[in-house]
Amino acid sequence: MANQSPRLDQVFAALADPTRRAIVMRLCAGEASVGELADPFAMALPSFMKHIHVLETSGLVLSEKSGRVRTCRLSPDALLGAEDWFQQQRAIWEARLDRFEAYVMKLKKEKERAAARRPSRTTKRKGSE
Repeated sequence: MANQSPRLDQVFAALADPTRRAIVMRLCAGEASVGELADPFAMALPSFMKHIHVLETSGLVLSEKSGRVRTCRLSPDALLGAEDWFQQQRAIWEARLDRFEAYVMKLKKEKERAAARRPSRTTKRKGSE
């Protein structure tokens, strides 16, 4: 996984921006021209193209030019590294939470045992009436 780190960093960096996440979500519905992708955003086309470039560099988006139209499509394989990373993190945290739960249950049982050994405070002492 260490050799995938630069690619993984690029994917997370690309997805860190809300505009780029919106582009990826739109491409989930199918390929689109850069013009179609840029329509919902209030920015100049050169600025929008920088977002497309970041997505292409990360491997999330592929584009091809036919005449004057550049068409983009999603490359879901780029997300596989991120998915693997998330699965590894989930396994680590689930194991930690399982150990923490076992520790809390152990403390709870110890507390219950200690309470059972102590005399009850509600018991009246001799001569206190």
